[in-house]
Parts: sequence; C-alpha cells; structure tokens
Amino acid sequence: MKHISVLIKPASSLCNLRCKYCFYANVSSIREVRSYGKMKEETMRKMIEQIFVDLEDGDHLTLAFQGGEPTLAGLTYYRQLVSYVQAQEKRVVIHYAIQTNGIMLNDQWCQFLQQNKFLVGLSIDGSSYHHNLNRVDTKRQGTFQRVLATKQRLDAYGVEYNILCVLTNQLAKDCDKVFQFIKENQIHYMQFIPCLEDLDAKARSNYGLTPKTFATFYQQLINLWLSELEQGNYISIKLFDDLIQLLVTNQVTACGILGNCQVQYVIEADGSVYPCDFYVLDEYRMGYIQEQTLRELFEQDASRKFLCEKRDLSDTCQACPFLNTCRGGCKRMKDAVYVDETGFCGYQQVLQVFLPKINRIMEAIHQ
Repeated sequence: MKHISVLIKPASSLCNLRCKYCFYANVSSIREVRSYGKMKEETMRKMIEQIFVDLEDGDHLTLAFQGGEPTLAGLTYYRQLVSYVQAQEKRVVIHYAIQTNGIMLNDQWCQFLQQNKFLVGLSIDGSSYHHNLNRVDTKRQGTFQRVLATKQRLDAYGVEYNILCVLTNQLAKDCDKVFQFIKENQIHYMQFIPCLEDLDAKARSNYGLTPKTFATFYQQLINLWLSELEQGNYISIKLFDDLIQLLVTNQVTACGILGNCQVQYVIEADGSVYPCDFYVLDEYRMGYIQEQTLRELFEQDASRKFLCEKRDLSDTCQACPFLNTCRGGCKRMKDAVYVDETGFCGYQQVLQVFLPKINRIMEAIHQ
C-alpha cells in the first residue's frame, strides 16, 4: 500500500485578494507565463487518469488544492473532479484538502466540502490588526471579519479545518495576542507558515520573518502552549506536532524537516508539473501530466536536478548539536527560520527550549 500526494493549482495564480506578502504572486511574476488561468475539464480528466495509472487497489491518494485562490476554479470544477475520481475503477482511498482565503465559501461550498470530507486550510493571521495589515482585497480593504464569518460557517456545517497563519516579522512579536486569539476562537488546529522574502528580493521587507523573530515567537509559544496542555486543553500546533513525531516516534511528517527535499508533484492549471510549491518556475518544470504519469515525471532530469542540488551547510550547522535532527532544514526557509548572516540559528534556539520539555509534554498529552 502506498500513499501519493498531489498539490493542484486549478486557478493558477489567480486570486481575489492582494495579500502583501504572497509568495506565489512573486513566484509567478518571474515565470514566462504569470498565470495559466483556470484548469480546463479536459486537462482535469487527463490528470486524474494519469495519476491513477500508478495506483493499485487499497492505495491512498491525497488531492490537495491551492493557489492563488483555488475556489476561483468554481464549484462546478470540484464537483466534476470528485465525480470523475469516483468513476475510476481502482478502489483507492481518497483524501481531499483545500487551502483557501475563505472569501468564496458560502453555504453551497460548505455543503459540498462537508459531504466530500474536504480538510480545509483557512487563512487567518491571528488578530484583526495583523490580518488586515496584509490580507486585503482588491480595494485594499481588510478581510478579517469576512474570513471569521467563514470560520463560523465551517463550524456550523461541521467541515473539518485547520487555521493557517502566516508568521510575519510583525506578528511574531505579538505571541501573547495571537495565542489569546486561538483560545478565544476555540481553534484546535493551527499552523504557522513562515513569511518568506521574495525569491528575487534585493532587500528585506517589513513582513519577512527572520531567524531571531522566529525563535522569539516559538520560545514564548512553547510555554503558553504547554501551560494550556497541562490544563487538559490540547491545541495542535503543526511545528510541535512534527517535532513530537520526529523525536518520539522517528516519523517524518513535514517536508524538509531533515534537510532533504522531496518531490511533491505540484500541478499547475495547464497541466505542467513541478517538484515543490516554492519552486514552480520554468527551470524546474518536470513535464506535463497530460503526457506522462507521476512515475515517469519523477524520472525526468528536472526532478533529479531539484533533488540533487548541493547544500552548503554553514559553520553554525556543522557545529550544531542538533545537526542530525535538522541537516540545515528546508532550503527555501533558510533565511526566515535557520541561520542568519551573524550565525544565529532560530531553529536551534527553539529546539534548545523544546527538547528539555519533551517528557512534560508527553506526560501532559497522555494524562
């Protein structure tokens, strides 16, 4: 039995918001084609057929949708896709997920998501202040209240969801307020996504995370989270969950956590396939799903190039007591999380606080 995951961008880089820090807006801006528009039904059908070639009865397949804003592909697109997946002869276990800004999720959408057991990643940047600072619409108006209403709608329909919070440089300085927001809104699953500088950035922005602010945020969060945990209230924080799995069960549940890249199979709206969501660039295009299966795409030169790119570990990494637990981490996040120009490593600082508490954490989880 195998588990294959595919990340699909059915509306390419199209979006109904203008988030100031959007990494995909930057990625798409330095490609030959900025947006491939909306995925055609013919492309969708061929994509499903090709994905199923490498599957057998009993296998698991995760189809995750991202953007841009993936709901702009339209509800009809998703209904057709689910129907076509169900029509496949092989008895494969299907898992659906979608990452969205939530603006489009009305009652019809929520009914569909609940009926088809979609896991929703809903983007909310903590408090209204931080959210509205960067997550604005085409008129530059904040979207916090609209997205909070969507969260309440997901609750009402029983849709399973995680909250995705972009950890900006500014937000990282307000850990107390962010954690208060989590508790007040009864959020049970939270993922903080490090805010990255543009690939072609010439200077630092106001919002790009740094290793020092990353460390400051998580060092505070660990104590707040553990205090809540010891009172019997478990809040899933993605990084903490990943560390527990790695340190306690030796399971890798996050791409790049051990410094090794993996091919993720990112499929753009035109059917072009890339190895990583951070590198959906012309030079990394592996081919087209209409023409090759996932197995065949994996064997392309572009895939090998991505996997075999040399990593030069800094002196800080070479001397780090956690070297075997990290190996330099995700290469795209190195300037936001790991070693800065002074040799300071944010991830090392977080591990130095987290590891001594691992026994307390496990006791609290099992109490």
